[in-house]
Amino acid sequence: MKKIICSIFIITSLLAQCLQADEEKSIQPLINIKAKSYILMDYDTKEILLSKNTDEKLPPASLTKLMTSYIVSTKINSGEISLKDKVFISKKAWKMTGSRTFLNVNTKVDLSKLIKGMIVQSGNDAVIAIAEHISGSEKEFVKLMNKYAKKLNLKNTHYNDATGLPTKDHYSTAHDIALLSRAIIKDFPDHYSWYSIKNFKYNNISQNNRNKLLWKDTSVDGLKTGHTMAAGYCLASSAKRKNMRLIAVVMGTKSSKARAKESEKLLNYGFKYYDTHKLYTANSIIKKSKIWEGKKNEVSLGLDKDLTITIIRSQNKQLHTAINIKKPIIATVNKGQKLGTIEVYLGDKILKKVPLIALNTVNKGNIWHQMIDSITLWLKTNIHYLNIY
Repeated sequence: MKKIICSIFIITSLLAQCLQADEEKSIQPLINIKAKSYILMDYDTKEILLSKNTDEKLPPASLTKLMTSYIVSTKINSGEISLKDKVFISKKAWKMTGSRTFLNVNTKVDLSKLIKGMIVQSGNDAVIAIAEHISGSEKEFVKLMNKYAKKLNLKNTHYNDATGLPTKDHYSTAHDIALLSRAIIKDFPDHYSWYSIKNFKYNNISQNNRNKLLWKDTSVDGLKTGHTMAAGYCLASSAKRKNMRLIAVVMGTKSSKARAKESEKLLNYGFKYYDTHKLYTANSIIKKSKIWEGKKNEVSLGLDKDLTITIIRSQNKQLHTAINIKKPIIATVNKGQKLGTIEVYLGDKILKKVPLIALNTVNKGNIWHQMIDSITLWLKTNIHYLNIY
């Protein structure tokens, strides 16, 4: 009988291991992305789901224009420029080679049209006109681009021109471009629709957006393509399905068809195998805790930022949280004061630990209230030392 039980136990263990191995294969199957560098990032958590050579410095081609458009949005929101601005088209802008909007020299064009020319048509002439409008010259605008690169913590990015045409010391990485793409979506939601425009006509010349995914996948709503001989074919794309948004960047693919195909593979992989959970919303009451010696008896506890986590979908049931509150809490407590932590676990593994803060200020109560609470708290703390039953 013991031998039978032992045999059953061994078989069960082996089956469990096989099932676990099969599950792990189904969780993260092998995926072959044909690109020199790529990254798949969750928008909410910045979690990197897939990557290759993500910090390798490469020529970004027209993905450079994402920084130009970020600066444009910043200046519009600050009131320094307006979509209605009439922008002068200089000889330098007019003479630009590569992809163009076909602007006429010595004319004035609405900034709104130049933005569409830059994003939809990847017009180098539109970019130079915008750069000169904001900073007076491309050279001064490039200084601004590098300033914003530092501000956005793009550690492996350096700009030497505003268009992305090959120049010395002009580089970025898949990771930095993903972070920049995220910043565009997050910081300028009112402008993000620019990146999903499929066609723009200027000077009687109609040009389609080169991001083929805009036609192929309705969940894709941006961002930008790029191509030079040195850079290959590049694409920064983003898609949202249900409550999950992903950002994919591919650099150094072999064709415009390939950059769309490889980006689509990345996005589909992420949506199929991962979930992003918003566990708690910023400034919402998570718990109320007793406060001593205060005008109020309770203080509301919560977070100053949304708490989100991205995990493999099959592991959802293993996700749980633990709330730890500093006790006793004694007034005065100020809004934003740290009073504990929330820990996020996947099984026994801690994934994230964030401060639990006071959502409101609680001042000290009157002297009698303080005295009563002080005595009560002393008794509660020391009662186990007293022989009182």
